[in-house]
Amino acid sequence: MALILCIETSTEVCSLALACDGDVIFSRQCPTTQSHASQLPVFVLEALDFTKQQSLTIDAVAVSAGPGSYTGLRIGVSTAKGICYALRCPLIAVDTLQLIALAATTTSERVRPMIDARRMEVYTALYSLDGKQQSPVEAVVVDANSFQNELSEHSICFCGNGAMKCADVITHPNASFLEGIVPLATTMAKVVEAKYQSGAFEDVAYYEPFYLKEYTAIKPKKLF
Repeated sequence: MALILCIETSTEVCSLALACDGDVIFSRQCPTTQSHASQLPVFVLEALDFTKQQSLTIDAVAVSAGPGSYTGLRIGVSTAKGICYALRCPLIAVDTLQLIALAATTTSERVRPMIDARRMEVYTALYSLDGKQQSPVEAVVVDANSFQNELSEHSICFCGNGAMKCADVITHPNASFLEGIVPLATTMAKVVEAKYQSGAFEDVAYYEPFYLKEYTAIKPKKLF
């Protein structure tokens, strides 16, 4: 049995949870966008206070690995690394798309979580209902022909913050769309215990999030 601090900051929702033997015993989340840098430290302090009150010891820190928001991932991973150094505990990385897939309740045969990458582009992969990855993670510019081969073989639930913008484009009868599904730290409890027990740890010093695409800085428009 392990107590694992879980951090998720890859999309618009900032969340944190404590998972003990696969069960969530403490959680916090804030849906306000662009507040991860201010909210996450508060959540961490609250979680540490909780462990102190309950005489518990954190055995590992888990963080959402990406893909997702470049800034959000940097905030989550840097915070997770700092805690790992301070507590001298291992780091666990969890696939962000898998978290979305596991959170989807659907009668479809497959789940294709989508993270918004602006315009009609999404980060996505195909998953079975138990969260096992069926295709590589990729950046896809969605059009009317996207995923037609998959949809001819399986009913697929599209979900995540990039899915609904594709609903008018992907019109195959085997496609369904689920709103409101975001990656959360509480969902990590389903997978981090197994990773901990198998020793699936990252190198704290050198680990980096899975950005999928390189960050591109955009020059601000001249005001004058």
